[in-house]
Amino acid sequence: MIFVGNDWAEDHHDIHVMDEKGKKLAARRLPEGVGGVSTLHAVIGDHANDPLEVSVGIETDHGLWVTSLIAAGYRVYAINPRAVARYRERHHVGGGKSDAGDAKVLADLVRTDAHNHRVVAGDTDDVQGIKVLARAQQSLVWSRTRETNRLRNALREFYPAALLAFEDLHDRDALAVLGRAPNPHLAAKLTRSQIKAALSAGGRRRNLDPTAERIQAALRTPQLHAPDAVAAAYAVVVSAQAGLITSMNTQLAELEAQLEQSFEQHPDADIILSLPGLSDVLGARVLGEFGDDPERFADAKSRRNYAGTSPITIASGKKRAVVARHARNTRLYDAIDQWAFCSLQASSGARGYYDQRRAAKDTHHQALRALGNRWVAILHGCLKHRHAYDEQTAWGHRQPAAA
Repeated sequence: MIFVGNDWAEDHHDIHVMDEKGKKLAARRLPEGVGGVSTLHAVIGDHANDPLEVSVGIETDHGLWVTSLIAAGYRVYAINPRAVARYRERHHVGGGKSDAGDAKVLADLVRTDAHNHRVVAGDTDDVQGIKVLARAQQSLVWSRTRETNRLRNALREFYPAALLAFEDLHDRDALAVLGRAPNPHLAAKLTRSQIKAALSAGGRRRNLDPTAERIQAALRTPQLHAPDAVAAAYAVVVSAQAGLITSMNTQLAELEAQLEQSFEQHPDADIILSLPGLSDVLGARVLGEFGDDPERFADAKSRRNYAGTSPITIASGKKRAVVARHARNTRLYDAIDQWAFCSLQASSGARGYYDQRRAAKDTHHQALRALGNRWVAILHGCLKHRHAYDEQTAWGHRQPAAA
């Protein structure tokens, strides 16, 4: 067996190769790309005859370089950078750090502690594609939220009537009217017919008259006015933000359509969609982050730990505390949190479990986290046994919440 530490950067990789006794066999700095990977294979080939004899430690689980290592047949361990930092401190308390030194630390780590770390999952190409689309969709949603907050802040400064008229500023109705009237002076002059025309252009087809009447009344609400020069400047900002968010909505719709199509073609899609609260987009995010390697999670506990929904216990002497995990996959945790919330209306078992947690003095977020933890275990069972969700099987053993 040989052990390889790979400290990666954007344009180069430092590698350190050692044997089972920790003896240095090779150390090199390699360029990113085909040439670097070819040289790495040649260096490893000088000391190993079988790829299964090679264990590689690296601080990432994705990218073309990692894909090449997995394709070569090496056992690749994705090591959390925090774990690497702690391991470094075990041997070097002076605080020194270098790329070559980190490569040696990674090699030593997989040589001695590989059993405490996970091998990069052998996910299919299909699920990796779903993961790329799901993360892009989620990132775009977060970007839209930031831009919407900027729009809200601008409106608060000079155009508060718009905040009365529209609850969701990224909604098509709000964007259509703000595009037509980006300042309160123009908004107050809008007729009902003009508002209806803006709503129609924005895509609304139903309830035009009552919606236009409500918006017109809100826009004509008396309000304080900013100086003309300030209001004119803010109006330019509002026009730009409204246009940007409209474009984001268009791109999101196209991205979600492609994501749904890719997700529905995956063999696990029917099982995932059978779980209450999971739509195509949310289900795709859950599948993309968990992956589809059936050997990745030995049991429900390991899946919960990876999701970050299971609590951790801190015990020392007579003190003991159970707290939430903060070191976790934030994208997956966000998806599970949304899933738990959506399931409250779709599953009586989930609702009863949530109510029991609330009755036990859990906060809303604590109860949702516990419910999400339960859903992860149910998902694990469904995928392991290849069967769709069944409400009675999942929740039948639990007593209903007290009235």
